[in-house]
Amino acid sequence: MENFLPKDFDKARSIVAIIAGSGEYPLLLAQRILGMGVQCRLIALHGETATELLEKFPEENRETVHIGQLGKVLKILRQFKTSEVILAGQIKPMRLFKDLRPDLRTLCLLRKLKERNADTIFSTVCEQIERIGIRVLDARSFMDPDIVRRSPKFPLNRRMVEYGIYMASEIARLNIGQSVIVREGTVLCVEGFDGTDAMIQRVQSFGIGNMLLVKISKFHHDFRFDVPIFGTRTLELMGESGVRFAALEAERMIILNRDLVLKRAEKFGIKIFGY
Repeated sequence: MENFLPKDFDKARSIVAIIAGSGEYPLLLAQRILGMGVQCRLIALHGETATELLEKFPEENRETVHIGQLGKVLKILRQFKTSEVILAGQIKPMRLFKDLRPDLRTLCLLRKLKERNADTIFSTVCEQIERIGIRVLDARSFMDPDIVRRSPKFPLNRRMVEYGIYMASEIARLNIGQSVIVREGTVLCVEGFDGTDAMIQRVQSFGIGNMLLVKISKFHHDFRFDVPIFGTRTLELMGESGVRFAALEAERMIILNRDLVLKRAEKFGIKIFGY
């Protein structure tokens, strides 16, 4: 059952375009959409989208753009006769500042933004897509098998988990990050601009075991362009850094290749659970 698709989504008539960043997520998403028999198109981002994903689409069903070419994106979506769009995958944060190649449309929109961050930029992109009559789907669409489910019990002290959730919530409220690493009532590391994996790498030098990673969504999270992801790379870094537990917010987060990740976690002696 697809819990995140609109009720009126028509698999037979829809043409879904993926605007794809980096990572496993866009690749898995494309496999799911095509596997359901839904027509799918790809807009790749130069320097981000994996070659493996590009090769899944014939040339007539894919285009590549530079980050910032919103006018070109809208033109391509019209050419593809797209009915829905889904934004998937990562864009390196610094590319929004260093490698942005804004066209005239993007420049006009950027001038109107009081704050320039990932949330305001991508929210504006979604609004522009919807203005031309194309629906932007929840980024969890088609990903139901990988959604984090609530665990019946926690594998460690509940107080430690609740403390981590509280601190992660405060960090997210301040729009700093969405993850923290804690141990016994102490915040050891906070996610910043560089992301969750970089935060985990920072605690490696501490030489502390049994740490807990808590990952949360923002209170007013916009799932059109951002869904928190947990994948194999994060798991491997946890194994190297002594982070032995991961508490992930249920129904609002994706574990990519969920069954595979959970099996690998057992080998590492890492407990992953939803709250």
